[in-house]
Amino acid sequence: MQLYNQQTIKIYNTLSGEKETFKSITDGYVGMYVCGPTVYSNVHLGNVRTFMSFDMIFRYFQHLGYKVRYVRNITDAGHLENDADVGEDKITKKARLEAIEPMEIVQRYTVDFHNVLNRFNFLPPSIEPTATGHIIEQIELIQTIIDNGFAYVVNGSVYFDVHKYNESNEYGILSKRKLEDLIHNTRALDGQSDKKNPQDFALWKKAEPAHIMRWPSPWSDGFPGWHLECTAMSTKYLGDYFDIHGGGMDLKFPHHECEIAQNQAAKGQTPVKYWMHANMLELNGARMSKSTGNYINPAELLSGDNDIMSKAYSPSVIRFFMMQASYRSVLDLTDAGLDSSEKGFKRLMDAVNLVELLKTSSTSTHNISKWKQSCYDAMNDDFNTPILIAHLFEAVKFINQIHDGSATITATDLDMLKTTMYAFIFDILGLENTKQTDNSSEKLSGAVELLIKLRQEARANKDFALSDQIRDELAEAGIQLNDSREGTTFSY
Repeated sequence: MQLYNQQTIKIYNTLSGEKETFKSITDGYVGMYVCGPTVYSNVHLGNVRTFMSFDMIFRYFQHLGYKVRYVRNITDAGHLENDADVGEDKITKKARLEAIEPMEIVQRYTVDFHNVLNRFNFLPPSIEPTATGHIIEQIELIQTIIDNGFAYVVNGSVYFDVHKYNESNEYGILSKRKLEDLIHNTRALDGQSDKKNPQDFALWKKAEPAHIMRWPSPWSDGFPGWHLECTAMSTKYLGDYFDIHGGGMDLKFPHHECEIAQNQAAKGQTPVKYWMHANMLELNGARMSKSTGNYINPAELLSGDNDIMSKAYSPSVIRFFMMQASYRSVLDLTDAGLDSSEKGFKRLMDAVNLVELLKTSSTSTHNISKWKQSCYDAMNDDFNTPILIAHLFEAVKFINQIHDGSATITATDLDMLKTTMYAFIFDILGLENTKQTDNSSEKLSGAVELLIKLRQEARANKDFALSDQIRDELAEAGIQLNDSREGTTFSY
């Protein structure tokens, strides 16, 4: 019997505003779509948190024995500035500023996106479709919406008629916004827009002469609207009605609201059973923003090459830090928080390494079976990783007690303890045990310690060029030096 038949998951559904018992549409299968990045710049650390949350959810469903089709798209066209229907395409603008082809921008930042996620030990999605690879599907979807009376064509552009849609449906059902309130809080059109109403949104935009990214359509040479691509790709690969749609909290309105409207207008039904939204990542108590300087990117956090954190942190420490908060909670990234997580992560890895050395007895002083189910209960409660981690530290306490002789464990319970810890720490939370104990690792550690000593001597002699060269070449080899008041340590 698969584990999913023995465990009952509760998921907070943004659509209903309540935790609901998860029941997949098709028994044993889960279809999950998560809005991916717009690849016009380096991936944002807040995006990493969102994708990490859904990576953890993907891992847990797989652990329970579900066959999961996880679709996460790449937006490589159609996303205009400020998420609006006016202005330049974000990718086209970056390409114009750098005087290169838009697809060079797409390639550069798609590679960066994958490299960053690989550093944090993400599993790849089942399918990673692109907007430009599904232009035909988007044109067909637009035509269906037009035919059903929910869109109109003006000067080669196509707009979704929100007011017409709201006559028979509820626009705002996900974000809990009323169209009347949106109308009241929206400025009147200035006479230069082709829209009937300010709330209408673009399904297809006619390309201006200078717009590089364009495709032929029945209405004009142009490009699809940003909201449309996810509707086209999610339903192509997961069907007209699928289990889970996820993304960042900032996408709830208007992006996901528009997805619901498009699917209702085209298919006559809601597209998703459970809507899930991951919350924001702050930095030192304030919104992370490049414009204000309150910003750090993943590479800077991993390398320690920044003015915000006191040292570099390893990918698993950062991942452990993020897993210590619920995916639905705002998380404040701070040096103190990361430092605390580093200590906690080390304690956890020390226990993992120690469990291999434990001696067994004829009796167990701890109820390992009950503890194991408590770990599942935490994850079953809307993927409550903070509570799971608290239970894992209960196991750390067990292990230390067994090791010092103040507690005992049977061979059967020890096997259950090890198997459960490995499953939740490595398979589900996605952490990696970077603490090696083999001879080659000891030799490497000795060599690195020697280089650290040479670097310290170089700094004392004010030979900063050599000091920086040692640090940079170690970083290229995947070894990060961590400078602090207590001295220099390293991680790899």
